[in-house]
Amino acid sequence: MLVVSAEVGEALDARRPVVALESTIIAHGLPRPRNLQVARELEEAVRQEGAVPATIAVLDGRPHVGLDEDRLERVANEDGIRKLGHRDLPLAVASGASGATTVSATALLAARAGIRVFATGGLGGVHREWTATQDESADLGLLARTRITVVCAGVKSILDVPATLQRLETLGVAVAGYGTDRFPGFYLSDSGHPVDWTLRTPDEVAAVMRAQDTLGMPESALVVAHPVAAEEQLDPELHARVLAEALRACEDERVTGQAVTPFLLDYLVRHTDGASLHANLAAVRGNVRLAGRVAAAWARS
Repeated sequence: MLVVSAEVGEALDARRPVVALESTIIAHGLPRPRNLQVARELEEAVRQEGAVPATIAVLDGRPHVGLDEDRLERVANEDGIRKLGHRDLPLAVASGASGATTVSATALLAARAGIRVFATGGLGGVHREWTATQDESADLGLLARTRITVVCAGVKSILDVPATLQRLETLGVAVAGYGTDRFPGFYLSDSGHPVDWTLRTPDEVAAVMRAQDTLGMPESALVVAHPVAAEEQLDPELHARVLAEALRACEDERVTGQAVTPFLLDYLVRHTDGASLHANLAAVRGNVRLAGRVAAAWARS
């Protein structure tokens, strides 16, 4: 069922480093033509670290692990590309649909292909007002049962960060800060909450991955929380002010359910004059580079 590109397949067979990349940022996260430029840039960043990029998407009902230039352009430029979580994959395959993969779908397909390292921006998590809405990202449950290492900038700061950390603990998902004892907040280097473990080198991350296997741990993920550089983060005071305004606007306009996250993210981009998007891309670039180094360390282990 999986269509693994020749380059990715050869790298996996030879135990060379491979990094999985999601495609939602390409199809839904950025305007054209910048989305395609960023997609190429992220793949090149993986290559510069000595690893092979495996951007993942579903095209005409077939899950692709690794995209050639034509398929990458399709994801970036074709109208009607859906946004697919892991629950949507059987429906997309059966109906012949095309879609960009979110964190949960990318992690699942990457693991199925034998890829151990995945780079993304920020994870989904527990939403604010969870006690009333019961709104929780599918990312968390999927990571609780998928053996993959996710290099990310924490979770999106629009979420309930402490509740998300608690939920990850309950689900048995290991979380470590990379070079920090603070949990990053996507746009922010520090969400205001600590992490219990700190890893400082790619080899240390690879050692944890080996220990997961050696101990016969449940098939859960390792989250490597890598903060955006302090000089590239969104100004914390600006972030706090605009997020408070966005939450009020969300309530005033009665935005609910799945519409909340895109509403808040779009509000942040517009009311920070694009500074939140700059921080987002800085975080993704840093995560991709680190993931390449982790994948290389894992391949050496």
